[in-house]
Amino acid sequence: MRQSRTSGSAGSGEEQSRRLPNNSHQKPKSQYLTLNSGIKLHYTTMGEGFPVLFLQGSGPGASGWLNFRYNAAFFANNGYDVIIPDLPGFGDSDKPELDYTLDFFVEVVLEFADKMDLQQFALVGNSLGGAISVGVALAQPERVSHLILMGCGALEDQPYYGQHMEGIQAMTKVPLGSPEFTPTYLKEVLKLIVFDPKHITDELIEERFRVLKTQKPSVFTRMSTPNLTDRLGDIQCPVLGFWGANDRFCPLSGAEKLVTGCNNAQVITLSKCGHWVMIEHPELFNQRSVEFLQNT
Repeated sequence: MRQSRTSGSAGSGEEQSRRLPNNSHQKPKSQYLTLNSGIKLHYTTMGEGFPVLFLQGSGPGASGWLNFRYNAAFFANNGYDVIIPDLPGFGDSDKPELDYTLDFFVEVVLEFADKMDLQQFALVGNSLGGAISVGVALAQPERVSHLILMGCGALEDQPYYGQHMEGIQAMTKVPLGSPEFTPTYLKEVLKLIVFDPKHITDELIEERFRVLKTQKPSVFTRMSTPNLTDRLGDIQCPVLGFWGANDRFCPLSGAEKLVTGCNNAQVITLSKCGHWVMIEHPELFNQRSVEFLQNT
């Protein structure tokens, strides 16, 4: 099992000197792990302590590090083993041609945890990553200590998102890989993810377009998630949710579903915030999340 220390312990001496500033965006060394299916996953790690597994959202050019670069150092500095994989089809992980179902992603995450020798862990999931986190907690409840969910997916029937959510409509309007899906168009799509467009930097567009050029259309055309609302009562661990009032990808009604459907949930909703709470309000997200892990 991966070594851990008491949650919240910051360490001392040489260990203390290795701490990164809480606002550090320095990406850790890339690592790779191959699943039994032959799919190779890219991941990064930071810190020591109780494992916290971060699962990114979907979208053109998405990756784990880009989703959580404003959060990793804070969790690591507060005594957690931060583990951030790229889901299959995203980032620098393999991108096979297959059906990207929720069951597929849940199986991938559980096998990844097995191969990393994680007997128990907390999950942090944004959007698709939130849906997968719920799926993992339902599949093997004894292994998941806490759920932290931001703009969680799979709380509506799948057609609802394409019919009613402006961000999903824009993301799927132009097929991935077509000449029309330019960096300029990518920027317009990503602006819908946030309330304040200042977060959509040229650096972000450059890195996401690099990943986008390696993605296959099937990661979106063959992706399917069920509506998990009726199963929220089966979640056994405590849940902390975050939701932006201006989320154009997952409706704000999901926040109410979490607190009414789960047995032990609290949800923070924020004005002037879109789908990326952890990027638009990193200080609040980091502090409240670590307090939740330490005290719940």
